[in-house]
Amino acid sequence: MKNFFFQKEFIKSPKKVDLIKTWVWTEKGLYLLDQRKLPFREDYILCNNVLKIRYAIRNMIIRGAPAIGICAAIGFAIEFKNFVSLLKSKEVLIRKIEEKIKKIADLLITSRPTAVNLFWAISRMQNVCFKLLKGFEYKIKKEDLLYLSEVLEKEAFKIWEEDIEANLAIAKYGEKLIPEGGILTHCNTGALATGGYGTALGVIRKAYEENKKIKIFLSETRPFLQGARLTAWELYKLKIPYILITDNCAGFLMKKGEISAVIVGADRIASNGDTANKIGTYSLAVLANFHKIPFFVAAPLSTFDLTIKTGKEIPIETRAAKEVLTCYKNKIAPPKSEVYNLAFDITPNELINAIITEKGIIYPPFEINIYQLIK
Repeated sequence: MKNFFFQKEFIKSPKKVDLIKTWVWTEKGLYLLDQRKLPFREDYILCNNVLKIRYAIRNMIIRGAPAIGICAAIGFAIEFKNFVSLLKSKEVLIRKIEEKIKKIADLLITSRPTAVNLFWAISRMQNVCFKLLKGFEYKIKKEDLLYLSEVLEKEAFKIWEEDIEANLAIAKYGEKLIPEGGILTHCNTGALATGGYGTALGVIRKAYEENKKIKIFLSETRPFLQGARLTAWELYKLKIPYILITDNCAGFLMKKGEISAVIVGADRIASNGDTANKIGTYSLAVLANFHKIPFFVAAPLSTFDLTIKTGKEIPIETRAAKEVLTCYKNKIAPPKSEVYNLAFDITPNELINAIITEKGIIYPPFEINIYQLIK
């Protein structure tokens, strides 16, 4: 579905929206670019209620920790608006509203377990609701709920805008760390995975825009191929040259001296700096450490989870066997093969040289410096 399909609809969009349009928010609902079909087809799917948003998150139509959080917030606002529009009575029990808020939140936060941005965004939306509801003891008028619906839309929009600003700041800080030579990134951390511009890929984009002499290497990122399908597609759209490699090629390229730095994103960062990211990240960190190559993580503050001390407490999602047994619906292994399809791994803090955030660069000791920056 091309952009002209949206021309007759009122489109909500930040001023600094990226050239890559991961979603389009209109009065009809949220049109999500179906990332499962990239790079061959650019189809948008309309999500106009919480169940469709939940399905999109669970089934990788939308993916990437910041993007999941933003879309969940938008989904929250859309579903609450749907609920209010269907109310027939002029007054509603506060208890009923609270039950609805909890139901919407539960549907969204149970869609995927690892990316903390999802929980952060939904908690923020709930807090907006509870703050307004505190002013009512027993019942609330429908007109007040319509006002709350508008406030929720503004909050979701604000979360989106803030993420774009955060990405631009991350890129500005991170670009200074990027050396000349080969820069390797893993999975997809660009506009498709964020509100716009990107985290780790945003840093690489900024380095390229500053005319640094870099050669961008993309790992294919098995089994879902986010590097080959998504990051390559983004850079192709942006007319930025890149080199795609197999995941198991990285170590040998490091040995040959063709990689100067590795930079990745994150789905959750513990208070000690241990980082959950796409499966294969830990292997790259070990290889980079062995070859004395800097390993950087780029993520907004919404990705930090200060309620947990180490990466051991981060839940790791296990996904369906078919992602490993097939490639673009083509079978590549015996159908009854036993599969262990971990979606993420944990990189311990001692393998990370720096964490790049929108508020600055965090260096070891992470246990101290993360708290100093955030608190």
